[in-house]
Amino acid sequence: MYSIGHLDLQAYGPTVVEVPPGMLGMLDDAWMRYVGDFGVAGPDKGKGGKYLVLPPGYTGAVPDGYFVLKPPTYINWFFMRGSIAGGLEPALKNIKENLKVYPLKLASNPPATEFMNITGKSYNTIAPSDFSYFEALNRIIQREPIDALGRESRGSLAAIGIVKGTPFNPNPRMKRLLMEAAAIGDATARAALYSPREKGYFLYPDSDSSWVMGFANKNVFFETDGARNLDARTSFYFGYTGVTPAMAVTHPGAGSDYAIAFKDSEKRAFDGSKTYKLHLPANVPVNNFWAVTIYDTQTRSMLQTSQPFPSVGSQSQGFQKNPDGSYHVYFAPKAPAGKESNWLQTLPGKSWFAILRMYGPLEPWIDKTWRPSEIELVQ
Repeated sequence: MYSIGHLDLQAYGPTVVEVPPGMLGMLDDAWMRYVGDFGVAGPDKGKGGKYLVLPPGYTGAVPDGYFVLKPPTYINWFFMRGSIAGGLEPALKNIKENLKVYPLKLASNPPATEFMNITGKSYNTIAPSDFSYFEALNRIIQREPIDALGRESRGSLAAIGIVKGTPFNPNPRMKRLLMEAAAIGDATARAALYSPREKGYFLYPDSDSSWVMGFANKNVFFETDGARNLDARTSFYFGYTGVTPAMAVTHPGAGSDYAIAFKDSEKRAFDGSKTYKLHLPANVPVNNFWAVTIYDTQTRSMLQTSQPFPSVGSQSQGFQKNPDGSYHVYFAPKAPAGKESNWLQTLPGKSWFAILRMYGPLEPWIDKTWRPSEIELVQ
C-alpha cells in the first residue's frame, strides 16, 4: 500500500509531514536524490512522528518536537509504504487516519489532508525521449535553486543552452541535435537497465544466473571504488526512480529485498507469446510475505492485461503449493491447464520482466542458501 506526494516548499514554506506508525518511506529532492527516511528506517523507528521539511535557505525559527529534513530544492517527492501483512484495509485505514501533510504556519489548526485513490487510474509516468525532455529539464533549472546542482552539471547544461535566468530557445540545428540526443540517451539507458554487464548487478555473481539487483553492488549513491558508476545510476533511474539507503540494506526479518529478472535461463529476453515457469523451493524464507510481479519493458509499469494486478504470491487467493511445499509460477498468454491461480498473463508482441519481492527476508535468503530457480522457457 503506497502513499505518494509532492511537497512545494516555495509555495507553502516549511511543511509538516505526520507519519503514521509502521510506515517505511523516504524523501527525495527535485533531482530524485536522497534527502531522508520516514518510518522504520527513519528517526521515528516505525513508531510514527512529526517531520518538518524546511525550504532551501530557510533562516527562521525551528520549533521543537520535529524530526527536521533540509532538502536543497523546493519541490520534493515523498514515498511511503504501509505494510499489508495484516491485509489491505488496516494499512489503508492507518494511512488515511494518521498521515497528515500541512504548512507549519497552520500547525495550530491544520487542514484535513486530501487523499486521491489512483488505483485503477491510468496516468503517464514515462520520461520523454524527444525534445520535450530538455524543455522539462529547463523548467526544473528555472524553478529550483541553481546551487542544488554542482558546477559540473551546470556546465553541461549551459553547453546546450540551459542556463538559469536565460530563455532556452535553441536554433533549428541545435533542436534537431537535441532530439537525436534524447532518443540516443533513452536507448542507452534502456540497454544499461535491461542488459547489465558488471558483476555488481547480479544477485548470484558466481553462477550463470540472470537474477539481478536494482542497485549495482547495493550502493544507492552509485559509487564503485570511489568513482561515480554512471551506468548504475542511469539504469536505476530509468527503471525505478526513488532512492533511499534503506532499499539496499537487508535486515533479517524486516524490510524488503528484491530480485529482478530481465532474461530467462538462457539469457534471452522474455517473449510475451511464450510460456515460462519459475520454481520457488519450499519454505520461502520471509517473515511477512512474498510476491512475483511482472512489468512492461516499455513503460516500466505493471503489465496491463486482463489481470487487474499482475502479481501472485503468498497472499494470493487459491495459490497452489506443490506436494513438497515448493511453488511454481507460470508466465504465458493463456494459463496452463489447472494452473490459473499460479499464472501471470503475458501479451504476444510485448516483452516483460519480473520482480520477486521478499518482505521480511530471513537468513536463508540473505546468505543465499535458499534461492529461486531461473525463469525457464517451457514452450
